[in-house]
Amino acid sequence: MVLYDNVKKLCEEKGVSILSLEKALGFPRSSICKWNDNEPGIRKVQKVAEYLGVAIEELLK
Repeated sequence: MVLYDNVKKLCEEKGVSILSLEKALGFPRSSICKWNDNEPGIRKVQKVAEYLGVAIEELLK
């Protein structure tokens, strides 16, 4: 799973840091960085997709 890599790439494209994304969504600090190792719940992935304005499939591909 390369979920974190996809999130990171989209954040870079949109000029958003991972830290500010985590803060905005109320996630614990550095939690998204662990997504390649520990698969998050689908609700968290959905929140990130909505925040970044992309389809959830974009993050999961």
